[in-house]
Amino acid sequence: MTRYLLRRITALIALMAAVLVVTFAIFFLIPSNPALRSCGRYCSPEKLLSIEHKLGLDKSVPAQFGSYVAGLFVGRDYGDGTQVDHCPAPCLGYSFKTDEPVLGLIVDRFPVTFSIAIGSAVLWVLFGVSSGLVSALKAGGNVDKTIVGVATTSLSLPVQLVGAALLVVFSAKLGAPFPHYVNFADDPVGWATNLIFPWVTLAFIYSAVYTRLTRTQMVEAMQEDYIRTARGKGLPERRVAGRHGLRAALPPLIVVFGLDLGALLGGAIITERIFGMPGLGNLAIQSILDLNLPVLLGVTLFGAFFVLMANLVVDVIYGLSDPKVTLK
Repeated sequence: MTRYLLRRITALIALMAAVLVVTFAIFFLIPSNPALRSCGRYCSPEKLLSIEHKLGLDKSVPAQFGSYVAGLFVGRDYGDGTQVDHCPAPCLGYSFKTDEPVLGLIVDRFPVTFSIAIGSAVLWVLFGVSSGLVSALKAGGNVDKTIVGVATTSLSLPVQLVGAALLVVFSAKLGAPFPHYVNFADDPVGWATNLIFPWVTLAFIYSAVYTRLTRTQMVEAMQEDYIRTARGKGLPERRVAGRHGLRAALPPLIVVFGLDLGALLGGAIITERIFGMPGLGNLAIQSILDLNLPVLLGVTLFGAFFVLMANLVVDVIYGLSDPKVTLK
């Protein structure tokens, strides 16, 4: 197990380094003038020269990349000689729009994204797995066809349509207040109440995947020899399905869940934008509109980190949950 973890962590570090190289090239080498993009639409020549110097664009490309990587471990100073701004490690860059380190912006926005991702994940797992289980046990019947039909329909609907429909029906028609983020520590009830719309929107879409996947895995598992043996011993059908059938169907669900949650923790862009939630997704959209490349690069690397970490966790949990897999 220890050797397996070391190999996976080594592979994760290598992948993260590759992501860093690719994203740096995309954001700082492909654009004709990254300083002009960071400077904004209304940029004076003096401000442009200052940003070019602060970004280190007057250095060679290897030196620029080296400075960025070094900033991740030891921090970095941004300055033009008259004013120096320190970005502490791990430095993901410096926003010249707000005059603060990118990591500070990400830390401020992450609780919003985390709240949306965790709440919606709980809902889609509960509804998706339970409906898939019922559908599998009633395979071929009207209940099965209804559940599969609803899941197929919800899977085909875009997030923006579901979110807009919730706002129109409940806020515009029924007078429910428009959601806004409230800190959990300040008001737990208000925190949950204002996140219901984002939670339901994401759960409605994602639960369809888990419904179909659970049904497929359960139908296959319930045809195995050990299931017939369990039934032959006289075990109740509920115990056969829950303890034996569902356990065999869990490993693929764990894999998909880990990847979905990791991606959402990097920013639920469309959902946050629809409901005006100040999370990482909204920060990424705003950085695009402001042409704020350091922030966009930082959010991209932050999201990539969660996706890679989700892969690592999923691999370990999959190996521990599936007796057919050996962690060598």
